[in-house]
Amino acid sequence: MLLSCFQEDFLEAGCDEAGRGCLAGPVFAAAVILPKGFILHGLNDSKQLSHEQRDLLRPIIEREALAWAVASCDHEEIDRINILNASFLAMHRAIEKLHTPPEYLVIDGNRFKAYPQIPHSCIIKGDGKYLNIAAASILAKTHRDEFMSNLHTDYPEYGWQKNKGYPTIAHRKAVIEIGLSPFHRKTFNVSAPQLDLFSNNA
Repeated sequence: MLLSCFQEDFLEAGCDEAGRGCLAGPVFAAAVILPKGFILHGLNDSKQLSHEQRDLLRPIIEREALAWAVASCDHEEIDRINILNASFLAMHRAIEKLHTPPEYLVIDGNRFKAYPQIPHSCIIKGDGKYLNIAAASILAKTHRDEFMSNLHTDYPEYGWQKNKGYPTIAHRKAVIEIGLSPFHRKTFNVSAPQLDLFSNNA
């Protein structure tokens, strides 16, 4: 069972990102402040949930959270500053957008660039340990999936409606046969020779 928060002394925001391992599109991040004692059946790490489960949980989180925000860094920023720094920047942008400023941050993962004047802790696999990080993971994932599904309308040949820009075999084959779209990350290795090594899905 996930815990409500990492610490109870300060108003805490959970932060997570989605799309770091993609070949195309932006990286999204979310920051979520949940009310004390918040309970939501089924809330968990977004990777452990189905598309349908995430879509059911998203409006509840957005309605019940004390504050939430989603932000992104596009593919050009990712190429310019690298994906790790772009992930941190997207998180900073999400935190900055919160209408209620948090007093403490909990970040999914083991690294983070400190946000000015707000202490933080990095929690490895935090999205499977704390509800506020799990909520952030769901918002980041669903907002990014929605963005990539909309892009699919203009670039259907890459299958983004299904793979959301992740390096599936079909996605890589499409890049090799068609070439890069304007939304591909040019600093990522798209056309690896052994396609069967990259069968992970979105």
